[in-house]
Amino acid sequence: MMGNPIGPAQERPPIQAAARLPAWAGLVVLAVLLAALLILGLACGSVHVPIHAAASILFGRPVGDPVWRDILWQLRMPRCLTAALAGSGLAVSGLLMQTLFRNPLAGPYSLGISAGATLGVALAVLAGAGAGALPGLPALSHLGPQLGTAGSAVAGAAAVMLLVLAVSRRIRSNSTLLILGLMFGQIAGGLVAVLQAFSDSERLRAFTFWGFGSYAGVTWAQLPALGIATGLGILMAAFCAKPLNALLLGWTYARSLGVNAGRLRAMLLASTSLLAGAVTAFCGPVAFLGLAVPHLCRGMFRTADHRVLLPACVLLGAALSLASDLACRLPGGGRTLPLNAVTALVGAPVVIAILVRRRAARDE
Repeated sequence: MMGNPIGPAQERPPIQAAARLPAWAGLVVLAVLLAALLILGLACGSVHVPIHAAASILFGRPVGDPVWRDILWQLRMPRCLTAALAGSGLAVSGLLMQTLFRNPLAGPYSLGISAGATLGVALAVLAGAGAGALPGLPALSHLGPQLGTAGSAVAGAAAVMLLVLAVSRRIRSNSTLLILGLMFGQIAGGLVAVLQAFSDSERLRAFTFWGFGSYAGVTWAQLPALGIATGLGILMAAFCAKPLNALLLGWTYARSLGVNAGRLRAMLLASTSLLAGAVTAFCGPVAFLGLAVPHLCRGMFRTADHRVLLPACVLLGAALSLASDLACRLPGGGRTLPLNAVTALVGAPVVIAILVRRRAARDE
């Protein structure tokens, strides 16, 4: 007997339910919002650039002050593109994990991928394996004897990803796999704590700032690596859209439709690991976006159809990430807020609302 779907599908109307807006209209609204936030992100900063001038520079039109063009293209455009890529990647990976584990509180870091990346950075920065990476947050230095921060994070995330994929071949229970992922994260966290205890104040300070999360350290030379990793992860998720819809009703139903359960789970784990690992490597452990955005998309579109939710998560994740980065710059005067402080203020209320709503539904 096939049970009712649990997790995200239980809290929202089924796929066939009527949406508030047609899906295409909602996606157009999100695309317009993303474009507006991109232009606003280019205009805001320590040097004020008028919005119309930022839009003109974005579309290749001449502007009065040539310095503005240099500021936008050399400093702000890489930061904005990094924010958009990171937000999209985390949102999609969060959606995949919530569907795979049928748990509304699952996120892109549930499998310990972020902890593995953090351990890689800790080994590079705190243990001195990447001394050249100390001044920058996510800086990919020479891939030689000393790996930079991003290279070390990629190595750590890849190690945990391979471990999770190897374990997934032997364990069929998704709940057990989720617990093991959390345990991998705890082990990595324990090793990081040991390294922190024996590190000097300068290295500890650099590592602490990396943990705050930031989009500011990625350059044009590093953007292609982040873009390729994020694009590949999202493309893998897109190929899984229809099987994910079948999975909403359980593995038994999905298998009855011809879904290869083992292959699907491997694809989802690989996609999530690639997305979460790449974002953590270049931007640090950005919190809450991957957890909150899928729920916001379900509420906006009133559907559990992944053919709608996947592009919605890409657009809304990028938009919220850009908005969070804008909020980080609000203090002005060269000061910025920690990125994770802002994303926590956005994501934590969503998590609280989910818990309260689920509890209220059970009490009814």
